[in-house]
Amino acid sequence: MLDTTMKNQLKAYLEKLTKPVELIATLDDSAKSAEIKELLAEIAELSEKVTFREDNALPERKPSFLITNPGSTTGPRFAGSPLGHEFTSLVLALLQTGGHPSKETQALLDQIRQLDDDLHFETYYSLSCHNCPDVVQALNLMAILNPRISHTAIDGGVFQNEIQDRNVMGVPAVFLNGKEFGQGRLSLAEIVSKVDVNADKRAAEELNKRDAYDVLIVGSGPAGAAAAIYSARKGIRTALLGERFGGQVLDTVDIENYISVPKTEGSKLAGALKAHVSEYAVDVIDSQSASKLIPASLEGGLHTIQTATGAELKTRSLIIATGARWRSMNVPGEEQYRTRGVAYCPHCDGPLYKGKRVAVVGGGNSGVEAAIDLAGIVEHVTLLEFAPAMKADAVLQEKVRSLENVDIILNAQTLEVKGDGSKVTGLAYKDRVNETVHEVALAGIFVQIGLLPNTNWLDGTVERNQMGEILIDAKCETSVKGVFAAGDCTTVPYKQIIIASGEGAKASLSAFDYLIRTQPVG
Repeated sequence: MLDTTMKNQLKAYLEKLTKPVELIATLDDSAKSAEIKELLAEIAELSEKVTFREDNALPERKPSFLITNPGSTTGPRFAGSPLGHEFTSLVLALLQTGGHPSKETQALLDQIRQLDDDLHFETYYSLSCHNCPDVVQALNLMAILNPRISHTAIDGGVFQNEIQDRNVMGVPAVFLNGKEFGQGRLSLAEIVSKVDVNADKRAAEELNKRDAYDVLIVGSGPAGAAAAIYSARKGIRTALLGERFGGQVLDTVDIENYISVPKTEGSKLAGALKAHVSEYAVDVIDSQSASKLIPASLEGGLHTIQTATGAELKTRSLIIATGARWRSMNVPGEEQYRTRGVAYCPHCDGPLYKGKRVAVVGGGNSGVEAAIDLAGIVEHVTLLEFAPAMKADAVLQEKVRSLENVDIILNAQTLEVKGDGSKVTGLAYKDRVNETVHEVALAGIFVQIGLLPNTNWLDGTVERNQMGEILIDAKCETSVKGVFAAGDCTTVPYKQIIIASGEGAKASLSAFDYLIRTQPVG
């Protein structure tokens, strides 16, 4: 199952174990069970601290296996294959069960240990999903830290009957005690906050006690991370507030145009950004979002950011780097069937539609790339483009047109997402040339029509254009003195990771220049 290189790497990792780990498999006669048995046996051979045994009488999914300590019956469980993107999750579960410390903050780890409810989590993942590992790893860690918490990570490709029974049409999909809990990427802090009813109140109380910052950066994507590093290097009091570190980068699979890095993945780049920021004295405030900006009444005064949890943070200068989000079609049925057939990540959710008919809305690069990827998985792809011609690069258009199971419809205006009340059944569109209305029977719709800036919370403060982008000058200055902006939430052209990073650095330098030239007020 594992090649020589992977075995050597895993063996080196397993040398970090400080206490024994036991792998308990529940198997049947299937080929997948045989694969898992072989994998676990190979892992056990790599370390004297790892043992493997079968207990096929356990009332668990088959095939599955528990990662625990000898004499214990708690810990994370994998049902199906832990390979693909989830191999890292398996390695981390082995290390953490074996005593290797987590890099999460001590306060968050203590909060998990103190949870006093019985929480049984189940997460459905696909092996090609780049969003799933973060969720699986977070819940695995919770199951390792607290014996009242259990977590089973379920390969949707192996347990397709459960996918259908539970109407899972997007991964990662998390269930808590048998009920829907969340869908899509969730950080450990977000999960803990949802199950700890007093977490938001405690977080707000703690944030309200903090002194004013020299610079507060809202948004922890590439622009925000760059701004934080540049600010901290100036020796000024710096904070970085964001919902999830990495931002939209986390939703990107392959990155091949970040200069000096020939190829990486979004999750890896996000991790590298976080590690770089952690090298400096930056107050990172994770899993928090800004809800309102109250600008200073006088130049040199303190700006106030209100958070969604009710906290208030004050700062002499502010950098807004809140990025952008997927644009919605804004048609009937879209919200109703979001995660029930309406999807935005073909890499994550594509495997759930194996052998089915799907549509891709959007003929730009992302839309055509999605159609090409999906064509290798699903039965048929219908690509709909609003304009008379696709906007994608010529090489992509040539590739998609060569695929026999892809139909391209131009001048197509999406009118409605059709469904049966629980899942998508089709899509209605209008031919913009002859005004005729058509319906296409589908199991899934992948929306790829661009981005919208995350700036709604700024109403009545900084000036924005009709698209909602923050108006900035060459120095990233906004219409409000002491408030700067960078990245995809601004009017800067070409929404690229490397451009956002550069703009974040520029905004930080501009904020520092403002601070040294402005007399503090209040």
